[in-house]
Amino acid sequence: MKKILLSLSLIISAMTTLAQDFSDVKIKAQKAAGDVYMLTGAGGNIGVLATDKGLLLVDDQFQPLAEKIESAMSVIKNNELKYVVNTHYHGDHTGSNSYFSHKAPIFAHENVRTRLSDKTEYDVNTLPVVTYKDGLTIHLDNEEIKLTHLPSGHTDGDTIVYFKEANVLHTGDLFFEIGFPYIDLNSGGSVKGYLANVNYMVNNTPADAAVIPGHGKLTDINSLKAFARMIDYSIKLVEKALSEGKKEVDILKTGIGEKYKDKSWSFINEEKWLKTLISDLK
Repeated sequence: MKKILLSLSLIISAMTTLAQDFSDVKIKAQKAAGDVYMLTGAGGNIGVLATDKGLLLVDDQFQPLAEKIESAMSVIKNNELKYVVNTHYHGDHTGSNSYFSHKAPIFAHENVRTRLSDKTEYDVNTLPVVTYKDGLTIHLDNEEIKLTHLPSGHTDGDTIVYFKEANVLHTGDLFFEIGFPYIDLNSGGSVKGYLANVNYMVNNTPADAAVIPGHGKLTDINSLKAFARMIDYSIKLVEKALSEGKKEVDILKTGIGEKYKDKSWSFINEEKWLKTLISDLK
């Protein structure tokens, strides 16, 4: 089981290795709503607020992509970067911190700074310089950006970002639109905490908001609700099996069921998702 947890904790790092050559990665921009855009490339989805008074960046993927990200932002609006927000500490969301920290202050939950500092090798320039416990609000031009920390979900340092005027929510990795979520149990993550956080977003975000997930396509609250139902189903399935005395091998053999088999993807397939559930719920 320890090997399994270790392999899960290294998934995000493995994404860097798998990419190997970032030269062919293209950063594509898509308007979410108002002055908010989503950038995709390699790694976690990026949010960009582009105003006449400056830009705000939510997450920054991998370090080799920093200049491409900057170029994509300049096409949206050629203006000064004012703020950077990290939704959590994983490398596919913070990899370009060392580049953008020279241009704007980085905001993140206090545990993000702690976990980045605890890495065996780290560059001080990657660290957030403004940290908070529960959250804060940034005002830029006519936009109000609310940063809210939700505890013990994907990690112990997760922040969701809501753009009030544009009505756009950036969930960080508290939402994997592409399928089963990665829950980093070794970094303060929790299966039930994750579900509680997804439900918090559903219940505290306008029903007509645009949603930028940590991974996957630009979507909406209905998609987030369906994601919550899948996680709830998964938890109840595994809890029931464990209460009946079933072993891991039996649960894996039975599987997740036909309804959600298609939620497997390259990094979190059905087996890895079930093993995460078993490890945290037993």
